Amino acid sequence: MPVRVVLPADPVLGHEPQEVVARLWKRRQTKTGWLYLVGVPAYRDGEDGSVQAAEYRVWVRAPGHVRPVEGVDYDQVVTERLERTPQSTAREVLGERRPSGWVLQKLRDGRGPAQGVLHTPDCGEAPQDAPRLDMERALDVAENPSTRLCTLCGCAQELTPLLRGFDHIADS
Repeated sequence: MPVRVVLPADPVLGHEPQEVVARLWKRRQTKTGWLYLVGVPAYRDGEDGSVQAAEYRVWVRAPGHVRPVEGVDYDQVVTERLERTPQSTAREVLGERRPSGWVLQKLRDGRGPAQGVLHTPDCGEAPQDAPRLDMERALDVAENPSTRLCTLCGCAQELTPLLRGFDHIADS
């Protein structure tokens, strides 16, 4: 497949970047973007002193060093894509992970035992200076009858099945 390759400018010779039509052999997806294996037309010296048409193959970055040729369909080019890991698929579906742990917002209501609300650390209602609790400590705090689980940030959805089992989900 033909593709335009952008050759670098040469300040010594005083010319701007140039484009040449080359052959696109393969595309490869990397963690930092796409690489294209292109065959740039060149010449080489033959053993008998002749000059012969040749091709210089090199990997270049796309789209910085290559441009499509108008009207060419690149669907048939060999393409190596990155393997999708279960972790990247989960992140794509669920979005970025929230910060780990939980935080307790202590509420004082004058008399009686202290009350509290358990939040995820990135909840807008969570106190920013509260220490993070691990799973075991968060479940201990959540079992206290004076503690509520925040429904805004998902704390209730995360911890309730662990406190009451998963059977309560079918009941609601």
